[in-house]
Amino acid sequence: MESLLVKESPLLLPLNKEKTVYDGFITVQERDFRIRILLPPDHQLKLAKLHCCWQLKQLLCGYEHIVKQRLHHSPDLVSFVLELKTVLEVALKCRPECRSIPPPQYYSQLIIEMEDLGWDKLVSIDTEFRTLRLRAEDSSGRQHVVTVKLKPKHPVEAPWCSADLPVPLAMTWTPQSSLGHVHTQFLLLLESLAEFWAVLDEIDEKTWVLEPEKPSRADTMRRIAIANNVSIKVEVDTRHPKMLPECCLLGAEHVVTPLRNKLNANMHLWNPDCSILQNLRDVLEIEFPSPATHEKSSFSAECGICYAYRLESAIPDQVCNDPRCGQPFHQACLYEWLRGLPSSRQSFNIVFGECPYCSKPITVKMSTQKP
Repeated sequence: MESLLVKESPLLLPLNKEKTVYDGFITVQERDFRIRILLPPDHQLKLAKLHCCWQLKQLLCGYEHIVKQRLHHSPDLVSFVLELKTVLEVALKCRPECRSIPPPQYYSQLIIEMEDLGWDKLVSIDTEFRTLRLRAEDSSGRQHVVTVKLKPKHPVEAPWCSADLPVPLAMTWTPQSSLGHVHTQFLLLLESLAEFWAVLDEIDEKTWVLEPEKPSRADTMRRIAIANNVSIKVEVDTRHPKMLPECCLLGAEHVVTPLRNKLNANMHLWNPDCSILQNLRDVLEIEFPSPATHEKSSFSAECGICYAYRLESAIPDQVCNDPRCGQPFHQACLYEWLRGLPSSRQSFNIVFGECPYCSKPITVKMSTQKP
């Protein structure tokens, strides 16, 4: 047992031959905490007493009952020390103010790197000097921000980076890397996505986008209004943004069917040298309503059940197929409405029933939440 204790906590040593008094330090997340353990003559841990430094007392505040429990159930001192370290690791994660403070060279290194990069690139930095937000501008003038979370051993350890992107932000890092390397790699990735964003910017500028309500740079989908209660959902490929995207036409069947037939018949006309918007115009043989020609309220019909346009992030996308009705509903609203009617029937994940407005047949798929 003695050799195991030395291996796990080499700074915690016995002070007497009987080995009933141990004094020294236990190390957790590169921090040393002073502790003294007093054992009874029979070495029963449940009767042991702990004397801790004030930092350790502060850290274990609220965990006293767990420590007592571990004393009663641990078979030997080595097991207890391991259990205590686990408790301390949890406590350190829950209390940011108790985390280890980086050495002075960490801060001097950070200042050197920021001076090399340029202070104008810094958007913000937290009070712990660990999380930085750096700005970058692509060749089209779009503004982007990358969040960099530095590790205590920076630059030996790779930082954690995140940004509003449709693809993973993978960074290469060596102990010789710096914030400048992060910024350079970020700019290269932005340039590789320039054509993708240009395609989406044109859609956002020249059509009425129903979803997402406020598109981010990470979004690859656009739901574009075609007419009242008729729209097309396109999923743009980040690698080949001008190729034919995945399309889904939404609306009443008597309106959507002719558009779907045109899409299938004219698919061979798709020109990868033209933008997605121009290709959709040519293939569907339509002109999309735009902010210059239409008000968005023309396409913001309320749900016929809850009388709201947006239900959380969803908009009405279920439409009665009867041309004389055409009332839109949220999928979730219509599903719950039909489920409550004794005349409705369900087959797998589809509910068959009657339109709440005209009583004509209507179906809806079981509502599924987005991940």
